[in-house]
Amino acid sequence: MKDKIHPNYKESVISCVCGEVIHTRSTKPTIHVDLCSKCHPFFTGKQKLVDAAGRVEKFTKRYAGKKK
Repeated sequence: MKDKIHPNYKESVISCVCGEVIHTRSTKPTIHVDLCSKCHPFFTGKQKLVDAAGRVEKFTKRYAGKKK
């Protein structure tokens, strides 16, 4: 490898919202994620509503007073 062109590759900690902590190596010292293999619906088999930027609240507020 050439000198001085590659980023520093050091110990890193990935932490999930569910509390799972994974130790690995990366160019960033800490990484925060919303879903991991312990809590992702594909791996757990449980249905989970994933809210991205308040879209669920926005939808329920918009259609709260309307009936079918």
